[in-house]
Amino acid sequence: MQPDTIDGFIIDLDGTIYRGATAIEGAREALEYIRARGHRVVFLTNRGNYSRRMCKDKLNAMGIAASEEEIILTSTVTAAYLLNAAPDCKCWLLGDEGLREELSTCGVGLAAKPEEADWLVITLHEKLTYADLNSAFRAVRHGAKIIATNEDKTFPGDDGDAIDVAGMIGAIVHATGQEVSVVIGKPSAYMSDAALRALQLPPERCLVIGDSLNSDIRLGKQAGIRTALVLSGSTTRAVAEASEIQPDYIWESIADLQQSNAIREA
Repeated sequence: MQPDTIDGFIIDLDGTIYRGATAIEGAREALEYIRARGHRVVFLTNRGNYSRRMCKDKLNAMGIAASEEEIILTSTVTAAYLLNAAPDCKCWLLGDEGLREELSTCGVGLAAKPEEADWLVITLHEKLTYADLNSAFRAVRHGAKIIATNEDKTFPGDDGDAIDVAGMIGAIVHATGQEVSVVIGKPSAYMSDAALRALQLPPERCLVIGDSLNSDIRLGKQAGIRTALVLSGSTTRAVAEASEIQPDYIWESIADLQQSNAIREA
């Protein structure tokens, strides 16, 4: 990687900037280092159960500067997809309150009851109840198509890996026999395109930094964006070195960026 060719950074959150409610050591300083040199940053995350407001507040509480315009969630990109593909649709939601906040803020219509929904939107639901699952089941049984913010199996939490959206998808798909129509999250082009639009840069002038080979690094490879894998989240060095998905860099954490010569003065 030439140090004079990276102007935009596409940075994952879970396992890269924080684990659960705790910032990863050196993450704040690495971001300050990037910003001090005039480079552009977007946070690109498969989180769909947050709104951008909630995500910004979480980062700010850790002492990490971020604006809502710099945050791209799968809930945000899901809203954009629905508004483009089916602007008059009504959605039923299986996910935490942040999903409702983000879709409502973006102007997506919400169904009054499951049977009236055109789409079921599935994301992480950390307060899941049987009633939630059953309402989602009823939406699909009455004809709603399924769109998932992502299909990750796990995410790095405070106490280790935790079940992610794949668990919610599995319950609905297995019970209804209806497959997911659209998956928005990384490594899809929906997410890389959204990041590049936000940065207003071509892929060859950007770097993806994340902890997942299958979502972060694969996204970069598919989009022609260079990649740095951090080992502070869900991937070990042994797994990374044995994988067919090879990042341009492997760092212990994002703190290593300052020693990587990956960026130049703007």
